[in-house]
Amino acid sequence: MANKLEYNDLLDAGVHFGHLTRKWDPKMAPYIFMEKNGIHIIDLHKTIECLDKASYALKNIVRSGRKVLFVATKKQAQDIVTEEAKRLNMPFVTDRWLGGMLTNFATIRKSLKKMTSIDKLMKDEAYLNLAKRERLMISREKEKLERVLGGIADLNRLPAALFVIDVKREHIAVKEAQKLNIPVFAMVDTNSDPRGVDYVVPANDDAFKSISLITKYIGAVIEEGLAERKKDKDEANLQKEEEAKKAVDSTEEAPAK
Repeated sequence: MANKLEYNDLLDAGVHFGHLTRKWDPKMAPYIFMEKNGIHIIDLHKTIECLDKASYALKNIVRSGRKVLFVATKKQAQDIVTEEAKRLNMPFVTDRWLGGMLTNFATIRKSLKKMTSIDKLMKDEAYLNLAKRERLMISREKEKLERVLGGIADLNRLPAALFVIDVKREHIAVKEAQKLNIPVFAMVDTNSDPRGVDYVVPANDDAFKSISLITKYIGAVIEEGLAERKKDKDEANLQKEEEAKKAVDSTEEAPAK
């Protein structure tokens, strides 16, 4: 398993800081340790326990060769999530969530095809012959599509899971995943409703250090799952080669009739 996060790692990153008590969601009560100076403190022992469960499930999903969609549109999460998703070659949404991105995936695929077509057009000589205004309009449309859909350009089918930062902000994504029975793994703060999240990771989803620590840990788990998948495939290929070699050898050794 990826290097396990210790209690002090979470403490140093401020993962335990929740929201003001007046902003809490009572459904997060099981994950709250105490109240201090008008702020709820998250129980980090519960966070570690939840991370272990989430890691095991997430690794199995990745090991089976399926994709995990990273969703984080809040400013302090965008860069770290984009970086980690790109490193793992996983899809991501960090600009804004388009309604129907999962439930109306066929339409989204059409937009992705349009983006590819524009890209091909811009590389063609005919593009240079267009009027300056037309080129500008095409260029702007491409930029807009890439900003919103660039992170899912290679997603040919629905993801097998979602990793979400701030379920309150990304409630539409969570609802769409629920409708399609796609498991949701998420950092959930004390002001959010954990219902609808299959694997809750109670944590501060506002501080950059907290987001970075949890996201990088999830990334390490996914990386491990990918490595195990590669190992499984290599072993399967080796076994096939050995079986093929044995078949050839037995044919050659068979006495002529």
